Amino acid sequence: MPISKRLMAEFFGTFWLVFGGCGSAVLAAKFIATEGATPLNLGIGFVGVALAFGLTVLTMAYAVGHISGGHFNPAVTTGLCVAGRFPASEVVQYWIAQILGGIAGAAVLFLIASGQTGFSAAGGFASNGYGDLSPGKYSMLSAFVAEFILTFFFLIIILGSTDKRATAGFAPIAIGLGLTLIHLIGIPVTNLSVNPARSIAPAIFAGGAYLPQLWLFIVAPLLGAAVAGFVYGLMSSEDTA
Repeated sequence: MPISKRLMAEFFGTFWLVFGGCGSAVLAAKFIATEGATPLNLGIGFVGVALAFGLTVLTMAYAVGHISGGHFNPAVTTGLCVAGRFPASEVVQYWIAQILGGIAGAAVLFLIASGQTGFSAAGGFASNGYGDLSPGKYSMLSAFVAEFILTFFFLIIILGSTDKRATAGFAPIAIGLGLTLIHLIGIPVTNLSVNPARSIAPAIFAGGAYLPQLWLFIVAPLLGAAVAGFVYGLMSSEDTA
C-alpha cells in the first residue's frame, strides 16, 4: 500500500480517536438536563468516556486497519518499530500524520463545543494533567508511572493480539477492550493519555498550564511503548538456543 494512503488512514483514524474519545469527555461526560424543577444527570461519566475511547479504536481498526496497520498513536508506532514490526524509516511520517489528525479532530470538537453559551477550552478540554490538573490531584510521579505502565500493557495487548500466531480477526476487539480497561484505571489519575497525539491535540486548545505538562504525556507513553516492544520481542521469540 502506498505510504500516502497509509498516512491518510492514520490521519482519519487519529481524528476519530480524538474527536470521539475527547468529544465524549467534553460533550457528554457531564450533562445536566432539567425536567420541571428537577435536574437530571444524563452524563456518561468515566465509564462512558472509557468505552468511547475503546470504541474509536475498535471501529477504525476494522475500518482502515488493513490499510495502515491501525496505529492511530505515535506510541503504538514506536512500540511496533522496536518490536521489529514496522520500519524505522516511516516512523516520523506516521507520527506527523497522527498528530495532524488529532489536531484536526480537536479543532472540529472545539468548533462544536464553542457553540454552547459559556464554553471555555481553558477548563481543560479533556486535556491530560498531573498535580492540580489531575482529575484526582495525583502527583507527577504517579502520573508518569501510570502512563508508562498502562502504555506498556496496551502495547503488549496490541503486539500479542496481532501476532501471526494469534487467532486472526479478533485483534481490534482485544485492542479496543484493552484501551477501555486502561482508561477505566487511568482517567482519575491523568485523564489518561497513552497517546502523545491525543494529548497534544486538546492541550493546544486548552493552553495555559496544560502546555508545560505536555512533556510527560509524550515521554512516558513513548518509553512505555518502546520497553513493551523490546520485552514482547524477547518473550515471543521462537529461538530455543
